[in-house]
Amino acid sequence: MSDTNPESTTREPVDDLLAATARTAYFWGRVVGDGELTRDCVTVRTEDETSADALAAIAGASRTSHDHQMTARESAHDASIVRFEDEYELQVFGASADRASAALGLPIDGQRGGYRFDTFSAYRPQLVRGLLEACGTVCFRESSGSVGVSFVHDDEALLRTVQSLLDAAEPDAPTDALSETSSGGHWFGLAEDADTASFARWVYAGSDNSKLYSAERRQKLRRSVERATGSEVGELSR
Repeated sequence: MSDTNPESTTREPVDDLLAATARTAYFWGRVVGDGELTRDCVTVRTEDETSADALAAIAGASRTSHDHQMTARESAHDASIVRFEDEYELQVFGASADRASAALGLPIDGQRGGYRFDTFSAYRPQLVRGLLEACGTVCFRESSGSVGVSFVHDDEALLRTVQSLLDAAEPDAPTDALSETSSGGHWFGLAEDADTASFARWVYAGSDNSKLYSAERRQKLRRSVERATGSEVGELSR
């Protein structure tokens, strides 16, 4: 599936962050993977300028070129994003957090989440892309000449939800069992027999048009797949 919905290519803020579009699917994937909700604020972080611009456009913030800051403007949301030394942090103030907790089952104020993403079933690649970039890792395994793709998070329930999303992905993306990290979190990876090249094409299809991606993460996945397969996968982003 590609990001062909007209809403996915515009740089205007979305009117409703809970409406099902490619842009909102990517936004909430990023929030769930590396962010949090409080009663009056949604916070999301990214280390990449491209994805920071995408998130800012969705939420209605504009970025100034001289100080790497995002400043709020008149839009459907009260949003701002600031560039710190190692990351951008976007905050959206208002009712979005409460609504997202109720509609999507996202954890709020430290409570447990239920994670209901059925509303984004038509935009599963964009949702998984946001999750991959926010709490996923990609590596090239020198010993086996293969690509490792894994998801890491403190919330076991979230990772089980991600596994379910991948079970329903096209193409098939089998996963290994969930394991604990040394720091007390949890993680799982794509299974050894998973077709990581097909997964990479699926998860980034249409991203050139929509601009919904982290340039650093997309490039790392592309290069890892190319090293593993010995062939060009430039179509990964088309």
